[in-house]
Amino acid sequence: MPADLRDGELVLEGRIIQASNATFLGRIGTVKVVYKPVAGERPLWDFPGSTLARREVAAYLVSESFGWDLVPRTWLRDGPFGPGMVQVWQQPDPAQQAVDLVPTDDVPVEGWCHVFDGLDAQDRPVSLIHEDSPVLRRMAVFDVVVNNADRKGGHVLEMTDGHRYGVDHGLTFHSDNKLRTVLWGWLGHDLHAEERAGLERLQGALDTDLGDPLGELISGSEIAALVGRCDHLLRHARFPAPAGEMPPIPWPPF
Repeated sequence: MPADLRDGELVLEGRIIQASNATFLGRIGTVKVVYKPVAGERPLWDFPGSTLARREVAAYLVSESFGWDLVPRTWLRDGPFGPGMVQVWQQPDPAQQAVDLVPTDDVPVEGWCHVFDGLDAQDRPVSLIHEDSPVLRRMAVFDVVVNNADRKGGHVLEMTDGHRYGVDHGLTFHSDNKLRTVLWGWLGHDLHAEERAGLERLQGALDTDLGDPLGELISGSEIAALVGRCDHLLRHARFPAPAGEMPPIPWPPF
């Protein structure tokens, strides 16, 4: 971690009003960042209080162990409203849409995965779809392993070069099954060799140097559940179906 990002002055420039928890835009020197103070986290019935910032950092560490650059650099540090999560800002390309709602009659035949059908506010048939791309498949694998309970379409950032970043990982790593995602398009599909290789890298890191930093961020039972999910996914080598009592898709989906 560069010293300027760890210790430099965090200057706030605005607030993201749509966010469920207090979320600010700011900068550290010339680096644009997102800042989520622990003090601004809303209590949740199913996650321990004041843990979301640490879960976001844990998600970044797991992403790094996969080797897929799915989560922007994320760390804990002090800020104007106390300790919190800081993440390097990524500017998405407004011309791209990796996850979309389209009229059911207009679902593309090639290059897209169909997730479900529903009705819009005017009772017109619509379909939730997402692109069928290697980077989004890797994000779906990542979400299974970290048990992401909140993969909305708006939590996928479309970069100009075709890369996709995932953000907003505060609702992750629960020891109970909480997977809620819009990325169900590969349900039952076999994992690709590169996806299995990423799981093997993570498995190796969990057996060696990743356990200690994760132990400072999430509980021992959550780490054990993470190891179990990684092992299970690698052993079966296919995308799982929804399980548990929770709805499989977050609401709203965007």
